[in-house]
Amino acid sequence: MDLRSISLFSGAMGLDLGLMQAGIDIQIGQDFDSSCIQTMHANGHKGIAGDIRNISADSILEQAGMKVGEAFLVCGGPPCQPFSTAGKRLGINDPRGSLFKEFVRMIDEIRPRFFVMENVKGLMSSALKDENGNNTNTKVLDIILDEFRKLNYKTVYGVLDAVNYGVPQFRERFVMIGSRDNEDIFLPAPTHFRIHQNPAYRWVTLGDVIKDLENVNGECATFSNSRLQFLKMVPEGGNWKDLPADTLQDAMGGAYSSGGGKVGFYRRLSYSQPSPTVVTSPVQKATMMCHPTQDRPLSVAEYARIQQFPDDWKFIGTTVDKYRQIGNAVPVGLARAIGETLVAVANGEQEIVVKRIRGTGIHDKIQNAIQVGGTSKC
Repeated sequence: MDLRSISLFSGAMGLDLGLMQAGIDIQIGQDFDSSCIQTMHANGHKGIAGDIRNISADSILEQAGMKVGEAFLVCGGPPCQPFSTAGKRLGINDPRGSLFKEFVRMIDEIRPRFFVMENVKGLMSSALKDENGNNTNTKVLDIILDEFRKLNYKTVYGVLDAVNYGVPQFRERFVMIGSRDNEDIFLPAPTHFRIHQNPAYRWVTLGDVIKDLENVNGECATFSNSRLQFLKMVPEGGNWKDLPADTLQDAMGGAYSSGGGKVGFYRRLSYSQPSPTVVTSPVQKATMMCHPTQDRPLSVAEYARIQQFPDDWKFIGTTVDKYRQIGNAVPVGLARAIGETLVAVANGEQEIVVKRIRGTGIHDKIQNAIQVGGTSKC
């Protein structure tokens, strides 16, 4: 089976690596960020640099050595939240929003057997905004579904949490899978659980993947002295709520009287739990990623472990670039599960067909318990 595929908005190739581990052959990637392109090249992968709005599908196909309709998959994560309306026509205020339309263009012109689009989970509930920035009754997701429906792609979609696929991190992402040939696509079933009799199928913790790096002097950002003085008071697994009461107002500043959970302020991670979602910088005040036992942020190598990049994967750019590339990536384990799903569907091996399921409905209960998203069929 020909599994040659194309990646768009590839970043540091977290999505690509997982798909390749599932057997999918990523022929070429693309990204606007020059440091991401350098990362692809440094690891022996072909990448097209530049704004996708200025790149033709024909040029991508030519460099990938494929023709229209031959690609097994086109994958990517185009930004697509900032939709708005302009009169009776659909408009987009934020130029990043138009990149979704470019992803649709590539699917239309490349005509892959499957596509995978991933994005922030908020896409499921985002409403289109009018020219004044007010929410309308139109959902962004409805527009996305309509675009793919016009291309005659059957779609399934939902929010997946990476921790349920062997990733040592809570990370919820919107995932949509499309099929050109009306195949029986589905979202990958979870493989790891909070409670399980077999430790191999339990959630993976932060300690499982980074504890051996605790005393490795690798590339790392630094906390300011003003933040570090308060972080030193926070126990493993704690945050700002664990600070002495008489220090809270000084530590939190203007956030002290604001609403919201503020769980990321002065957050020290725990070895015994999965990591919170890895962000693009570990030192931001509202999303700190402090090491469980040391008074420093997580290092670049620890970040990469949480996102499941191979230890020998080379990230090119400044330290800030490297954190951003890793933080923006799709966790490799989640991507692998998606890829395994596509390969199973393509091989017709995704289901054991039986005449009936015996028992008292326990099988249906299990299926309902792992259901992670809705479907849209064309």
